[in-house]
Amino acid sequence: MLQPPTEDTHAHQALALIAQHRLLTTNQIHHMLTPDTPPRKIHKVLVPLREQGLTDQTALGKSGLQAHFLTPAGHQTVSDWPELRGRTSAPIPSPAAASLRAAHTLTGVRAHLAFLTQARTRGDEYHPLDWVPEVTHRLPDTGGEDRLIADAVLHYTATRPRRLQYRAFVEIDRATMSSERLARKLITYARFHAYTPQPIGRRGTVADQAAMLAWQRTYPRFPRILFILTGAPRPTLAHRITDLRHMTADHDLVRQLAAHVPLGAAILEDIETQGPHAKVWTPLAGSTEPRSWTQL
Repeated sequence: MLQPPTEDTHAHQALALIAQHRLLTTNQIHHMLTPDTPPRKIHKVLVPLREQGLTDQTALGKSGLQAHFLTPAGHQTVSDWPELRGRTSAPIPSPAAASLRAAHTLTGVRAHLAFLTQARTRGDEYHPLDWVPEVTHRLPDTGGEDRLIADAVLHYTATRPRRLQYRAFVEIDRATMSSERLARKLITYARFHAYTPQPIGRRGTVADQAAMLAWQRTYPRFPRILFILTGAPRPTLAHRITDLRHMTADHDLVRQLAAHVPLGAAILEDIETQGPHAKVWTPLAGSTEPRSWTQL
């Protein structure tokens, strides 16, 4: 008896990838979707999607590269797909708007591909949709920012030497903001780590101290925090990592966070060339000896 196929078509998978990651180059889609086929074959998947009005593309400066994004029609098409439930964002309105967000978005995808490439080599479980961009969590109304927006959350399962699940908040730094502002992101994470929501109109009581922390509603364990830096000379990036370590040492709430949550920073080009499991991560607390991201 014939059965319907259980695997999604390449067109379906490509739309899901573009929807979740917001913006992807042709090469990035090829690497995620069909890495073992000639690159030209991915065009047979992407061209019909554009002809059907489901995707559009924007040119990336003088590089000659094209980046693909969903049109409103494409966004509507994927809006109820189970693999994207709760993960889609507002559609990008135009090629010009796509071009303006390309640098940060595509830099994040580069980091994702470094994890994906090494996971495939190691036989670990980490798939193209296991990197979730722009994850938002609310923060207590105690001054400062009212929400945490992580550049991405990754979900990774190592299969050897024993099976272990890892989650990580990822911050992508292209050296476009001050080093102090980058380091202040650690305070935001520390506030989220300590945040216990209180019922509206009620002050905290002794009984409330045992209430569930906000992050426990989403994560069984607080994700480790990874800063991935690029966009400046190596000495500049090293100074920015040092500033992150200083924030960890000097701020009481961040120091408490570091006592429970692994924190680390690495240079993007290092994880691309050596892999994220290489000893390229600098811990943000304690020893400065480089290590793998899973050993922070």
